[in-house]
Amino acid sequence: MSAPTSFSAQEIHQTAIIVVAAGSGTRLGYGIPKALVPLGGRSLLEHALDQIQLAGCAAQVIAVLPAGEEELASRAANHPLRPRRVSGGATRNDSVRAGLAALEPGTERVLIHDAARALTPPEVFRQVAAALVAGSRAVIPVLPVVDTIKQVATDPGREQPHVTGTPAREMLRAVQTPQGFHAPTLLAAHQRAAGWERSEAEAVTDDAMLMEMLGERVDTVPGAAAALKITTKPDLALAETMLPPHPVKETPMTRPNGENPAPLIPRTGIGIDVHAVADASEPRPMWLAGLHFPEDQGLSGHSDGDAVAHAACDALFSAAGIGDLGTHFGTDRPEYAGAPGTTLLAEAARLVRAAGFEIGNVAVQFVGRRPKFAARRVEADAVLSKAAGAPVSVTATTSDGLGYEGTGAGVTAYATALVYSVR
Repeated sequence: MSAPTSFSAQEIHQTAIIVVAAGSGTRLGYGIPKALVPLGGRSLLEHALDQIQLAGCAAQVIAVLPAGEEELASRAANHPLRPRRVSGGATRNDSVRAGLAALEPGTERVLIHDAARALTPPEVFRQVAAALVAGSRAVIPVLPVVDTIKQVATDPGREQPHVTGTPAREMLRAVQTPQGFHAPTLLAAHQRAAGWERSEAEAVTDDAMLMEMLGERVDTVPGAAAALKITTKPDLALAETMLPPHPVKETPMTRPNGENPAPLIPRTGIGIDVHAVADASEPRPMWLAGLHFPEDQGLSGHSDGDAVAHAACDALFSAAGIGDLGTHFGTDRPEYAGAPGTTLLAEAARLVRAAGFEIGNVAVQFVGRRPKFAARRVEADAVLSKAAGAPVSVTATTSDGLGYEGTGAGVTAYATALVYSVR
């Protein structure tokens, strides 16, 4: 089936697209929601919304986001589509139900799409919508399976499964999104499934399977290689190669004849922050790398004294060329008195992006006798990465007993940051 070039105003008005973007993205290793992970300088959610906008087949767009995730909500709110934003649930099925609950009365068709399939071409959306307009009650995009697939089982007392059969490859298809449905039928199906036992509900891996279990026919349309699901770092790297090239604008670094423009070069920055341990007469909580260490006396400072977060901020400001920590969070800014380091880092990241840059990564190493950090390193990476909306990694070392770090009188943090222009 070839996708139509346009739909009637009524068909568009009666069609909705729900973008499920509430996943954690643990396997990508960024410590931030998957839909916020950057791809070519923009989040996966923004790329998905770009393709939906180009498809032009739905009047309603609903983004299902992690509860309380302000940065992702802001990205969605600032996209030209202005999708309606709702909070997701504990499971994918819960998130889809939250999106369905936000549908406007009179919606006849709904497409359920995963933000992780951020580069799904507009033609796939149109083909799914066209099949629904033509009368399908459920339709999914699929690709032929190129690998040989084996069915396996594990015998009691044995660790390794054994092969029980080889399905005919020509009868197998890999399923993608968006999956399209007659909206009232899908709503009724989810209402029935909401009362199922947990084990039965968890066996349903997508909405098409739910429709199958209820006896509905599921039709197919051709999918696309670009609609790969971005789950791991190799997937992200492959998706980078699929991004369309951006036209190169002439800059002062371009040669006079307009040929051979200079390559885009990332910018790096450094940051250093030092804080003394507060006097024993001034009890302060120890906050470092976005974490609380209740067994240690805290660091002195205008805010919470988080030297790691502050060094990360300074490195970002340095890379973007927009000042330093004192410029933006100095003692002349009373609103930042006692502010958490993660708050400052989130604001620093916002300022860097507002200046026309995206963040590649930040690396921080602190030198100090305490706190004991190794056991909480992964936790710190996740907390700071979430604040920055980009990968942040932290390591720690001692000074072998030398200097104020060696005596336990203070902490020094050194940071480097990489940013690149998106303008």
